[in-house]
Amino acid sequence: MNWLMVIAGAVVGAPLRYLTDRAVQARHDTVFPWGTFTVNMAACAGLGLLTGAAAATTVPAALQHLVGTGLCATLSTYSTFSFESLRLAEGGAKYFAAANAVVSVAAGLGTAYLGAALATALLG
Repeated sequence: MNWLMVIAGAVVGAPLRYLTDRAVQARHDTVFPWGTFTVNMAACAGLGLLTGAAAATTVPAALQHLVGTGLCATLSTYSTFSFESLRLAEGGAKYFAAANAVVSVAAGLGTAYLGAALATALLG
């Protein structure tokens, strides 16, 4: 049953990642990968909320698999983040590459923390 929940979440998360990435990136005329940054922050927020909710109350395992492992894991994309950072550096946009790496990690951790704190405050 758990693997079905993971698949169901992935069926939503993977296309959502692609569509969101394309929509966000189309609105920005810059080499900075705003689309990937956006989906990664959304996934961090979702995982933070799920973690905070699980810490404050009982969250069914099926929901954890659906949202955490299925949806958020396929919504985020470490491989694309890595590739885009490397591509920026190789293309001469070293400051954008460094900013992407540093800001993505710091903002991702901060977003996950805030999501967990919010869920804990609302449910705790």
